[in-house]
Amino acid sequence: MLSEQSAATVRATLPAVGGALGEITERFYAGMFEARPELLRDLFNRGNQAAGTQREALAGSIAAFATHLLAHPDTRPDAMLGRIAHKHASLGIAPDQYAIVHEHLFAAIVEVLGEAVTPEVAAAWEEVYWLMANALIAIEKRLYEEQGGPGWREWEVVERVTETADVVSFRLRPADGGPVRDFHPGQYVSVRVALDDGARQIRQYSLSGARGPDERQFSVKRVHDDGTPEGEVSGHLYARVRTGDVLELSEAYGDLVLTTEPAAPLLLASAGIGVTPMTAMLVHLAEHGYDAPVTVVHGDRSPADHALRVDHETYAAKLPDAAVHLFYERDAPAGASTGYVDLTGVPVASGTRAYLCGPLPFMRTVREQLIGKGVAPADIHYEVFGPDLWLAKQG
Repeated sequence: MLSEQSAATVRATLPAVGGALGEITERFYAGMFEARPELLRDLFNRGNQAAGTQREALAGSIAAFATHLLAHPDTRPDAMLGRIAHKHASLGIAPDQYAIVHEHLFAAIVEVLGEAVTPEVAAAWEEVYWLMANALIAIEKRLYEEQGGPGWREWEVVERVTETADVVSFRLRPADGGPVRDFHPGQYVSVRVALDDGARQIRQYSLSGARGPDERQFSVKRVHDDGTPEGEVSGHLYARVRTGDVLELSEAYGDLVLTTEPAAPLLLASAGIGVTPMTAMLVHLAEHGYDAPVTVVHGDRSPADHALRVDHETYAAKLPDAAVHLFYERDAPAGASTGYVDLTGVPVASGTRAYLCGPLPFMRTVREQLIGKGVAPADIHYEVFGPDLWLAKQG
């Protein structure tokens, strides 16, 4: 809980601080990477930094956290904190790194706001920062304990499968032959690769299934060069990694976790490479004989671009009460629709729990349509690939 004195100061200064957060976070990252270049080289996503999306997500999450403290002083925005903590845990973030962030973030605040940062203002926003940081540290500690601690493990690629012209799947087993922890359908792993310039960049990939208890499978979509570093890891994996190669993976993390108890109608909606966690969910449902209604919705450019299409349709067909609705921008076969995903004609049962994954515009549209059909907002769950701009803006 924010102290009364700090709450009054934060409330008075939130418009000024919030309005400057874009510039503050830009200077924060610049200052931190100048002082600690290894963080950009080996921890932070260089593509997101170049695009500015990580700065936007950080600014939004700070503003959302402060706003929540003022509006709901007795609670925490646990949905936002949990999502951030899962991503941090997959990267191996340690408690002492929050002190590094604090140092450079508050230096940037002073640099941007100047004399407006009185001792009282600094103290109030420090309280906000450490409330958020300590909450994340506590959640991450629990996640590490559940997964046997932070760290990387070597996994051998036992099969590489070409899914589409731009998507490949990798099946892996632990190189040490040791036991494998279970994962929840919908979760992801971090993959760390050594690039030609010496950087060890990390990206998250949803687990798209497992053919056995000692295996993992994730799918990678090659991101074509658009003039930025974005796509450098996906490009490396797509172009260079073959059967027999060894990759470094984290344990599985992520809060987009399929809930099947109590049984209820489910809706799994995806677009593009967002199909990966939905496929893992379908595999789980089929293998456990889930008998409540399941609605599967997917949108893609064309059937040829629909990664994991065979698994997507095969496991849906194994369910006793499933309906599949496919939308393709072109070349839609019989039984599929032409155009973007549109739930207007899709029946949605009362009490449906929905899981979404895909581009933000797709998820916003689907969420609005689901709410319009009576689905409770609390029953709509989603995964964002990359910085969570949606959550940061929603709070």
